[in-house]
Order: sequence, then C-alpha cells, then structure tokens
Amino acid sequence: MAADETTTEFMNWEVDVSSCDGLKQERQLSASQRRYYSFCRRKSFAAFVASKTDSSQEDGVTSWCCCSQTFNEHSAIHKHVARTHNAELQQLTQATYERLLMQLEEAPETQQPNKHQTEAVDISAWIPDVSHISEEQLKNGPGKVLLYYRYCEVEDPHAICAWQKALCEKLHLTGKVRVATEGINGTVGGTNVAADIYINAMHSHPVFKMDKEDFKTSDGGAECFTDLKVGVYKEIVPMGVDPDVISYQLAGVHLEPEEFHKEVEALLAKGDLCSDTILLDCRNFYESKIGQFTRCLAPNIRKFSYFPDYVDQNLELFRDKKVLMYCTGGIRCERGSAYLRSKDVCKEVYQLKGGIHKYLERFPEGFYRGKLFVFDERYAISSNNDVISGCRYCGCPWDLYELCSTRFCCQLVLSCPSCRQDGHTACCPTCQTKGQAQGEATKHHKEECECTDGRPRIPQDV
Repeated sequence: MAADETTTEFMNWEVDVSSCDGLKQERQLSASQRRYYSFCRRKSFAAFVASKTDSSQEDGVTSWCCCSQTFNEHSAIHKHVARTHNAELQQLTQATYERLLMQLEEAPETQQPNKHQTEAVDISAWIPDVSHISEEQLKNGPGKVLLYYRYCEVEDPHAICAWQKALCEKLHLTGKVRVATEGINGTVGGTNVAADIYINAMHSHPVFKMDKEDFKTSDGGAECFTDLKVGVYKEIVPMGVDPDVISYQLAGVHLEPEEFHKEVEALLAKGDLCSDTILLDCRNFYESKIGQFTRCLAPNIRKFSYFPDYVDQNLELFRDKKVLMYCTGGIRCERGSAYLRSKDVCKEVYQLKGGIHKYLERFPEGFYRGKLFVFDERYAISSNNDVISGCRYCGCPWDLYELCSTRFCCQLVLSCPSCRQDGHTACCPTCQTKGQAQGEATKHHKEECECTDGRPRIPQDV
C-alpha cells in the first residue's frame, strides 16, 4: 500500500473518533502533550494492525485476520480497523500515553521523542577564567556541598545544560543538576575554592543572577557523589504535574526561618487545643523518619510524585486549615504548595523559605529534631544530637542509613552495628532471605520486598 493511502486511512480514523471523550480531553492538553498523544495514537494504530498479521502465511505473503475476515491488502485492513475498532484503539492510545508520561517523568528531555535539536550556542563566555588557580586547589583541600534552585524562564535549557556540564567538569565538581524551561535545581560538591567559583558563576549568569544566600551549604566535597549528572527535564523537581498546569508562581506565602519558628512555637504552645493549623512535611517517609519538626504531619509516601495524589485523597484533612509546609531546601514546597492551593480548600498556605537547611542555620537547636536527610553518599547531616528513629531489627536508637545488602534492592535500612554484626544488613526479612540465597544473578531488575509491598502507595490520613 502506498504511504499516502496509509496516512489517509489513519487520518480517517482520527476524524471518526474526534467526538470521543479521549480526544475532547486531548484538546485541553498543552502543545507538547498533544504531540505525545498524537505519537501514541499512531503507535497504537500500527501495533493493533500488526497484531492481526496472519503468521501462518508463506514467506513473502502477508495477510491479516480480524473479525473472522481475511485481508490481503494494507488498505483493506487499515480501513477495517479504522472503521470497526475505534473503542479498542482509543483504549490502547490512552494506555500508551499514560505509560509514556510515566517514562517522561524521570527521563531527561534529551531522551524524549520528537525533540528538536537546538542550535549550537557559544557557552565559553559563561565559563570563568581559572587560569590563576592551580588544579590542586580545585581538586584537593577542604570542601563543601551546595544545594540550590532557581525558578525562572529558561528559553534554551539545552544550552544551560551544556554550560553546567562544562562548568562543573572544569571545576572538578560532582553532583546532580536538573535544567528545565522553568528553571534549575542542583546539588554539587567540590573544594571550597571550586564551590565559591561556581557560586560566582551562577551569580553572574544573565538568566539566574543568584545571590550567595540562595545556596545552602554543608561540609562535604566531590566525594559525596559518585559522578556528575546534568540533564534537561520537564520539571526541575519531579512532582509529575505539568508546570504549565500548576506553576511555581502559585506557591504559598514564603516565611523566613524566624517567622516560621514563631508559627511553630505558637502551634506547640496551644498543644492539642490547636485544631486549625497543620505543620506539613513535604518529604518522603524515609527522610522524615530520621528528622522532623515537632508535631508535624509526615505523609508515608515514597517519592514526591505521589504528593499530588496524597493531597487529592486527603483533601478533607486540609479543609479550612492554615498549612505550614516545609521540605529540605524549599523547592518541593514551591510546587507542593501551589498544588495544594489549586484545590482551594485551605484557609492559608505558608512555606519555609530555604527549607530545613536555612532553618537549621538559624536555629540548630530549634523545633526541628534529628538528622536532615540529603540525597548524596552522606545520607544525612546533623545540627543536634537527637536520635528520633530506631534500628529496624532491635529497636535501639539509630539513625544512620545504609543501602539494603540485597543485590539490586535500593531500599535504605536502619540497622545498628550490633545487628549488622549479626548479619542483619537487609531492609526486611524477605530481602535478608533473598540475599542469602542469591549469588549468580547478572540481570539488573527492580527488587520488590516487604518494604514496598506492605506500604500503601497513597496513605489515607483523614
């Protein structure tokens, strides 16, 4: 069948189903989402036709069997499918589209379909001159880890990505940097000299113009990360909601650490009598497990992309309440508070500016107790000596995470030295048993264990 005939039949199918609910919904999507939806529609049509191929035919002869009929021409099977199987095609398209969205949630945009290559941009003007600084100063010596983000309009995220990669490599920085059209989010480690040069570069760049106070710092260095990862993404923090739909510009009121401290102090002073305020931890369960604000609500969710569903399923919890939100450095609260405000159920929504990081700089012995989880090889940093969590096996006070010893399992486990010495190094008994039995596995796969099977994806806290 000629290519133009195939296209005609497919277009006819599109016209035939244009009144269905799926395509009505499609018209409400953004331009990029419509492009993905169209891609999935074509893919689903082709897959459906291919599934009807008669495999019993001799080599060189192709026919299709569908609805107790045999078709020997491309045009005939395409016309039949387009006219007869609208409902099945719509279901296939929707399922394919949803799978693609899940893949795009964490995949760099450089790996996404139908992306246009940007023109080469000269980034040399954005790279600072470090000829007066020795390699020794950039590689060795006291170091630190920087945590930062900046929401702003980025017209060419791929150029920014290339600049960030070149800049970090030049300064021997390791870490992770996410770039999107909505801004930049990063955490990098290196020597103090290299980190300061990086801060100056971010300050002088015409797009970001960041100040020193926009960076949260902690003791560390390049050794805190295994490598450098820089990529272009849809979101600079993966909440799983299109930034064009829920923008950071809808975020709640920012409170300085001193203001937030007073709000929490007032909340604690009222005790159980305070029923109109919620202190909400926007982080994942394994983060709040080892450190949190006193009397907070800490959702038992595994990743931030579950937060919107958590809000949706617990809306009555927030109705007519004043909500005080916090997270590690503030970025999750930007989108999280915007999503919560979009539901129009809260009386007021506030967020801790600079996150726990900035709060601990001002109040190391304040209302935040325990350790602060960080997404690098350190796992946690501390400003007070409180231990609020316990060993997974014996229950004694313990808050130092280790990776589960079972191969390919990415769960974190709290196992004290005594229990680890007794061989309890896995995240749960199931993984412990698998760890003892495994040995020859070579194919990488995702582990499922009691830790993931036993926890509801979206907890009900109402």
